[in-house]
Amino acid sequence: MKTIKIIALVFLVVLVGIQFVPTNRNQSEVVPKSDFMLVNNVPKDVQDKLKVSCYDCHSNNTVYPWYNKIQPAAWFLEDHIKEGKDELNFNEWGEYSDRRKNSKLRSIISQIEDDEMPLDSYTFIHGDAKLSKEEKTEMIQYMTQLKNSL
Repeated sequence: MKTIKIIALVFLVVLVGIQFVPTNRNQSEVVPKSDFMLVNNVPKDVQDKLKVSCYDCHSNNTVYPWYNKIQPAAWFLEDHIKEGKDELNFNEWGEYSDRRKNSKLRSIISQIEDDEMPLDSYTFIHGDAKLSKEEKTEMIQYMTQLKNSL
C-alpha cells in the first residue's frame, strides 16, 4: 500500500510540474495580404465554414479552447496545429505557386469528399466545425471552381 501512495504522489508532482512548461501559442493579430480569403473571391458561406472548420489548425491564428491551458493537452494541440500548418497554411496561400495551390486544392477536395477533414477528433469537441452534406457540396464546388481557374 505504501508503494501505491508513493507512485500516486510522484504522479501528482509530475502532473503539477508539467503545468509550468510553456507552449507556443499560434496567435496573430494580423491577417496577412496572402490570406486565402483576401486572395480569392470566397463566398460568405464558404468563408464562415472555413474559419470554423479549418482555420484553427491551418492558419496563424488559433482560437484556443479552455483545455489548452492544461498539460499534456496543450502539447497535443501545439503538435497538431504545427502539423496542420506544415501541410497547409491558409494565411500563406498567396505565396504558394499555382502548381502548389492546385495540389492543395485537389487535396482539400479529396479530404472533404472522404470525410478526412475536419478531423473527427476536432469535430468531437467543436461540433460546429462538422460539415453537413450541403456544406461539403458547396465547399467542394467552390474549391473545384478555384482549382479550374488556376
